[in-house]
Amino acid sequence: MRKVVIFSLIFLLLCVMIYAKASTKTEVSRTNEANPFSYHIKALEIIWNHLGYQHVWPQMEFGWRIVVGTLIGILGAAFGSVGGVGGGGIFVPMLILILGFDPKSAVSISKCMVTGAATSAVFFCLKQKHPTLDEPVIDYDLMLLIQPPLMLGISIGVILSVIFADWMVTVLLIILCLVTSIRAFFNASETWKKETKIKEETIKLSESTATCSVEEGYKHLPGSAEEGAAKDTRKTEVSFLGNIYWKEFVLIFLVWLAFVILQIAKNLVASCSVTYWILILSQIPITVGFYLYQAKALYQGKSSGGQHTHWPLHHLFLASICSLLSGIVGGLLGTGSGFVMGPLFLEVGITPQVASATATFGMMYSASLSVVQYYLLNRFPVPYAFFLTLVAAIAAFLGQHLIDKLVNIFKRASLIIFVLAFTIFVSAIALGGVGISSMILKILNNEYMGFENFC
Repeated sequence: MRKVVIFSLIFLLLCVMIYAKASTKTEVSRTNEANPFSYHIKALEIIWNHLGYQHVWPQMEFGWRIVVGTLIGILGAAFGSVGGVGGGGIFVPMLILILGFDPKSAVSISKCMVTGAATSAVFFCLKQKHPTLDEPVIDYDLMLLIQPPLMLGISIGVILSVIFADWMVTVLLIILCLVTSIRAFFNASETWKKETKIKEETIKLSESTATCSVEEGYKHLPGSAEEGAAKDTRKTEVSFLGNIYWKEFVLIFLVWLAFVILQIAKNLVASCSVTYWILILSQIPITVGFYLYQAKALYQGKSSGGQHTHWPLHHLFLASICSLLSGIVGGLLGTGSGFVMGPLFLEVGITPQVASATATFGMMYSASLSVVQYYLLNRFPVPYAFFLTLVAAIAAFLGQHLIDKLVNIFKRASLIIFVLAFTIFVSAIALGGVGISSMILKILNNEYMGFENFC
């Protein structure tokens, strides 16, 4: 409760600062009130009238736009952090349609918000234990294995996003989100039925034995690999300093740092020059080196925890291919790795709590890498991005706290999967609507809609 009060006071202080800043810009405010859709008209004129890319950054002033945008941002961050997908599919349409940013600036600010939400959610998860094992809820071994090819895939996807036409990206995005959300919904329904069956059997067993059993939080997911492995003495929350596998944590950070350095260096040289491509290709040996290090450890059964022992070669190969493809899809569609990794973890049988926490942990690194790139390109206004990022961080923390309470109260981890499916479905509708409207305007203006030149 104390944490909630502190976050609320910080949010209130930010609102007061915005209002004070808005009061010094009365002339701009009157102009905007006279034409409430000026931001959107200006954005459309710049985007679809052959004027080239020019950012549209509306004034940061207290009004209905920022109030509605903040509310949508809160909901998007809360639902996105619970499902492990970040909420970018909700942030981008909100930033374009409500606040009036141009699409490229909207994507950039969305990445800032996703980074803030993911960081806040990870901070919450660092203290959480695995639902059945005496281990952290974040699977560090799995994250260290998939992060190198995931980061490489994101870089490849970003290159493809420049080459592919907007309508191609829109179609792929709609298909991916719809298929993923439908599959996640059926997965959640099956999990709900299993949980209901287990609860009914537990009630019957307690009635037949006439004994009192005290339930101490959610113990296991019915049908999962960990079922029956619960430990009654296991603590559900501990100090995060003692709940981190520091070796794996540092290695994951080093992978992220290596890619950040390469991205910064790439932006300092001429595009498509020899040095540029050397920096691009140097990501491959970094990826292979870190991946082989962790793959060898898992193959020999030297994992830090007990979730993975002696991975077979075909599982290691499959993990590398899936993470690489997930990164490519995330970088191409701009959705972030969580949109793919979260559902993928569930498909291979990972417990929902672990899938959400691990996907969010990986998304924190991948989204922050994009933020560094966008900041160097001056793609977003820092004050606006800072405010919305803080809003997303607070909402994500509260969302994690709420879903943790609900799962423990109702003994249903399927709630996490339902939230995941709902968030992806809403993102498909929102992003698809914005993309289709852009396609229609380009068709009406007879604009070129083919492949683009990367250089």
